[in-house]
Amino acid sequence: MTKPCTSSTKALTLYELNSIVREVIASTMKSDYWVEAELSEVRESRGHCFMELVQKDLFSPTPVARASAKCWKTTWDRIRPRFESVTGQPLHAGMKVMLLVRPDFHEAYGFSWLVSDIDPTYTLGDMARKRMEIINQLKAEGVFDLQKELTLPLFSQHIAVISSESAAGYGDFCSQLSHNDYGFSFMPVLFPAVMQGDQVEQSIVAALNAINAAADRFDAVVIIRGGGATADMSGFDTLLLAENIANFPLPVITGIGHERDECVLDMVSHTRVKTPTAAAAFLIDNLTQVWAHITDCQHSITKLISQRIAFEPSRIDRLSTRLTTLIQNRITNEQFRLSTLSSSIKPAIERIITAHQNHIEQLTLRTKALDPKLLLKRGYSITTISGKAVRDASKLKSGDEIVTHFENGTVHSLVK
Repeated sequence: MTKPCTSSTKALTLYELNSIVREVIASTMKSDYWVEAELSEVRESRGHCFMELVQKDLFSPTPVARASAKCWKTTWDRIRPRFESVTGQPLHAGMKVMLLVRPDFHEAYGFSWLVSDIDPTYTLGDMARKRMEIINQLKAEGVFDLQKELTLPLFSQHIAVISSESAAGYGDFCSQLSHNDYGFSFMPVLFPAVMQGDQVEQSIVAALNAINAAADRFDAVVIIRGGGATADMSGFDTLLLAENIANFPLPVITGIGHERDECVLDMVSHTRVKTPTAAAAFLIDNLTQVWAHITDCQHSITKLISQRIAFEPSRIDRLSTRLTTLIQNRITNEQFRLSTLSSSIKPAIERIITAHQNHIEQLTLRTKALDPKLLLKRGYSITTISGKAVRDASKLKSGDEIVTHFENGTVHSLVK
């Protein structure tokens, strides 16, 4: 039971009380402890690293525990490179970590945990889990392989580039494109974006939207980075960015300088290369292959034409010989046919001529038989009026002058 405060009771100063706390902690917590926590804040000052640790409730984002931690410069210089090399990322807010800590209590600054080591494999495992969740989500949406189904245009020369304008990698990319050994012409257009830090996702998505608005002007999109913190890759492992890349209508080539395992951005892109210069080399190689194919086709066409030209004279000679033979055979056949027709037509013509001659002779005889002079010779006479033969005497009128014709002479008479 707490004793009541009296005038004789001596109170402790805050420093004295904090000293007691420090002694208790030092005497009862002599070991180092591995602790799992999430980073809610990370900052560096004068080479030291200061962290705020939280443990969140399983069913809500509300923290159930908080603590401050710090890593002095000498220790931080040792563990930081190894952590970033293994995980590919720097420490940042939202990351889950496993820290080796020991308690530290200072009378003036209060309690904190001193960090002596960080297990990167724990963080790597958590990152892999998150990455796999994103991959599974993309596959469930049916968009994970959409970029792989696109065909890179044969003449990919109009390139939309997403990068930081001041990045050395962007300069290297443009230089390699413009100074290629084949003299190919490329037209890269920069869409500036933040390539590291918390704004990577938002900035790249904005650049993609700008490119999409003018998609008919470009053959492909290249996302490159370089010259910055090579370990800061967390912004490229987000669902939103991956969805935008996967659904983009143009082939997306990534060259973000990442030697570690592929990030999600690499996985969903059309083609992944390691560096900006490798991205430029890929585009040059694509055009080189197209040019080689065109050259091969040109050589093949030239060869075929040469072969055809060489073949045509002999073919023409064969056709000429064959045509001459065919014409000669046709002439011979026609001559024989004409001869045959001539042999068969001549008798027929002669028969027709003979028949016509006989018919003419008969007509001649019949004509002669009808000649009035023959009648007159036989003792008959012919009476005419006005040059026409009189066949009916009853038709003559009184006073008509008629002429009677005899074999020798005529008699003129008047009808009474």
